[in-house]
Formats: sequence, structure tokens, C-alpha cells
Amino acid sequence: MATLNFKHLRYFWAVAKSGSIARASAQLHVTPQSISVQLRELEESLGAELLRRAGRGLELTEVGRRILSYADEIFSLGDELLEMVRDQTARKRLPFMIGIADSVPKSVAYRVVEPALHLEDPVQLICREGRLPGLLADLAVHRLDIVIADRPMPAEFKVRGYNHPLGASDVTVFGAPAVVESLVGKFPALLDGAPFLMPGEGVAVRPRLTQWLEDQDLHPHIVGEFDDSALLKAFGQGGAGLFVAPTAIADHICGQYGVRRVGRIETVVEQLYAITTERRLRHPATIAMSEAAQHDLFGGAQTGAVRAAKPNRGRARAG
Repeated sequence: MATLNFKHLRYFWAVAKSGSIARASAQLHVTPQSISVQLRELEESLGAELLRRAGRGLELTEVGRRILSYADEIFSLGDELLEMVRDQTARKRLPFMIGIADSVPKSVAYRVVEPALHLEDPVQLICREGRLPGLLADLAVHRLDIVIADRPMPAEFKVRGYNHPLGASDVTVFGAPAVVESLVGKFPALLDGAPFLMPGEGVAVRPRLTQWLEDQDLHPHIVGEFDDSALLKAFGQGGAGLFVAPTAIADHICGQYGVRRVGRIETVVEQLYAITTERRLRHPATIAMSEAAQHDLFGGAQTGAVRAAKPNRGRARAG
């Protein structure tokens, strides 16, 4: 009983499609002699001639044409099988869609989200940055799995959602070396009249910082206001003025931007939330992010003011 060797059949299929052994040899990266041997063995196995000489080329016999039609189907199914396996492998890397409010410091966002890259079942991160209302609208219609924000979901936003505190950190004042060296006096008095870069009105820490400055009777020279924390730090790096950032990432800020610490404001606290449509975090990625934020990122920034500022985990608003 004849048995079909699929390697022989592949060589025959390549010769039939290309029209010559020489062209098939170039495509398959094997010698013409090897292809000729394989074709001869296939014909002997099937007991039929598949190709015959026609001038300087080859032509299919009637049996060869019928065999070619079967070979087309066989290799087409083989390609479909491989594509299916590739798709299945790709599907294992499920998309995990994260919205990040533009008021959240980029270095904080990275350190919160990064643990999701190391799960046993990998996910494909899809990060979207924008204003909080737009991100919450996308969360409501399941275009996002989670939103990272510096404030809880506003009570007036009529969407079923839950606030999950990730951590809190007080803030430190930083400045470029030239700016710091020009300051006179002790902290915090040296802030009075000093060039200062304020967070924009859309940033949650802004009113707390403004109130602290008023309470201390300090009036820095406000050089600019920035909604985007990365842009604010870039201006601070360039020497435009002093700025505040979470104490939890102070070492990173000094190393990344080449700035120095000026002083710590323990009563002004930045908070971070994960907002989801789940009452409890269930997705492995959100759990990994929450644990890493609480234990690794914010674990070392636990002053009394920070502990007092931690809100209870709970529901934002149901619509």
C-alpha cells in the first residue's frame, strides 16, 4: 500500500507552481538534484507519472493536475492551521486597557502600571492618557478596564464605578541647582518671592498646595501653571522655577531631572486611585498594580498626614 510523503508532495507542488525544477530549487533552497530525486520517489510511490518534459520545461500530466489540486487544498489547510495557532497564541496576550489622567505624574503612572507586565498570564497594555471626565466616559462603556487618577470619581458623574485607593504621598519641593543656590533663608520661608511652577487647576493637589502657601503666608512668584506634570518638571529642570512632586518618587525625580530637594511639605498630600466598574479588584493586572503601589511605591512615604488622608475604599456613584 502506497504512503504519502508530504515532503515529496511539497517539492512536487513547488515545481508545478513555479514551472521548473530550477525555480523551485531557488525557492526551497535545495539543489535541483535533490528535487529530482524527491519527485522520482513520489512518482514511484504513487505509481504514476506526474510531470513530463515539454521543450525546455515541464508540464503536468492529467494525474499530475489532479494531484496538484489536492496539494493546493492540503497546503492551504496547513497554512490555515498555522494561522490559527498563531492567533490562539496572540489571544493569550489579552489586551488590558488603562486610562491615565493627565494630572498623574508619568513616573508614578509607570511605576504603578509596570507590574502588569510581569503576570504569569501576560497582557498587552493599551494606555490612554487624557482628562478624567473623558476617561471615565470610556470606562463606563467598557473601552477601558481601569482609570488611574489623582482624585476619586466625581460624585456628579452618573456612572457605576468604584474608587480603589492605591496610596498617598506628601510632597517635596524641588529645584534646579542654580535656582536652589539662589535661595536665601530656611525652608519654607525661602519660598516667599521665589520662582514657582504651580500645578494646573485640574490637578487635585493644586488647592491643597495653594491653601498651605496661604496658611504659611508665603507668596512665591508664580512663573507658570501646568496641567501636565512631565511638562512642569521639564520647565523645573530647565531652571524656570521650583516645583512640587510626590516625596515617594523623590529619588527618581532627582536622578531623572538633575534637580535638588528644597524641603518637604508633610501636610500637602497627593493621592492616587484606581477607578473601576468592579466593587472588588479581580483582574490579576489590577491586583498586581494595587499591591505594588501600596507596598513598593507608597510604602516609604507614610507620614501621619498621609495616613490621615487615606480615604476608605468604596463606591463612587451608581447611575
